Amino acid sequence: MLKNQEHRLAVAPMMDWTDRHCRFFHRRLTRRALLYTEMVVADAVIHGARERLLGFDDVEHPVALQLGGSDPSKLAEAARIGEAFGYDEINLNVGCPSDRVQSGTFGACLMKTPALVAECVAAMKVSVKIPVTVKCRIGVDDQDPEPALDILTDGVFAAGADALWVHARKAWLEGLSPKENRDVPPLDYARVYRLKARKPNEFIGINGGIQSLGEASEHLRHVDGAMLGRAAYHTPGILAGVDAAFYGEANAGFDYAALIEAMAGYAARHIERGGRLGHITRHMVGLFHGLPGARRFRQILSTDANKPDAGPEVLKSAFSAVDLAALDAEAA
Repeated sequence: MLKNQEHRLAVAPMMDWTDRHCRFFHRRLTRRALLYTEMVVADAVIHGARERLLGFDDVEHPVALQLGGSDPSKLAEAARIGEAFGYDEINLNVGCPSDRVQSGTFGACLMKTPALVAECVAAMKVSVKIPVTVKCRIGVDDQDPEPALDILTDGVFAAGADALWVHARKAWLEGLSPKENRDVPPLDYARVYRLKARKPNEFIGINGGIQSLGEASEHLRHVDGAMLGRAAYHTPGILAGVDAAFYGEANAGFDYAALIEAMAGYAARHIERGGRLGHITRHMVGLFHGLPGARRFRQILSTDANKPDAGPEVLKSAFSAVDLAALDAEAA
C-alpha cells in the first residue's frame, strides 16, 4: 500500500494541461506533491513515439504515469514500458468522460465493467514492481453510487491495487459534454468519506472541486490523500505552500529567484531542442493570481512569450513585472 505521508497531496492528471513542461514548473513549486501525467492511451505507449509521449525530467519525481485502456494485456505492456522509463507509479484512468475515451471503451465507461477493471489492475500488478493505482468517479449515468463504487473498489483492491483516487462526482456519458462533466454533476464528498470508513486499511484519495490547501486539509481528516486539479493549474502559486502544510517542512518563504533561474534555464534547453517558449509559459500564466503585477505578468506570457523568436529573457521580463520583494516581505 502507498504510504499515506508520501501522497497526502497530489496534482491531478489533466488532459492538455499536465504535460512535461507543466510538471517541471509545478515541481519547482513543491518538492513533495505527487504529480501525474496526462492520460496516455496504452496503444500509443506501445506503438507510438515513446520519448515524446513518456519522456520527463528527473526533477519531476515523484511522478505517476496515467494510462487509458481496457485491454489487460496491452495495459500490462504499457505499464512495463512506463516503469522502464522511470515512473514512480502507474495509474489506470476509470474516470475520464471525453468522447474520445468513450469511443475507445475506457475511462469512465469502465465504471460499468468493474470486473474488467479488476482484471486490468491484476495484469499490471504482475507486470511491474512499482505501485499500480486507479482513478475513478463515484459512478456513471444512472448507476447508484453506493453499490457501484463499492463493487469497483472491492474489485481493484482484491486485484492488488495500491490506491484508489475518487473524483467525487458522477460522470454523465449521455447528455453532458466533457467540460460540463467537470462542473455540472454535484460533488458528493460524503460518498468518498463513507468509502474510506468502509476501507480503513486501504489508501483512498479524493478529487474534485478542491479550491485551496485549507480545503485539502479538511478532506484529509476523512481520507488519505487530496488531489488538486484546476485550482493547481489556474493558481499554481498555492503549490508553494504544500511542503510546509502537508509534509512538515519548515516554511522559510518561497525562493522566487531560484524559480526564475530554473524556468529560464529549462526554457533555454527546450528552445535549443527546437521547442518554443510558449510551450512552457502557457502553464505559468496564473502564478501570481490576485497579486500586484499579475496582470502585466499575464500579458507578457500571453503575448510576447508566444512570438516565434521568444527566448528566456521574455520569461525574466515577465517576472520583473511583479514586486517579488513585496511578496517576500508579505510571506515573512
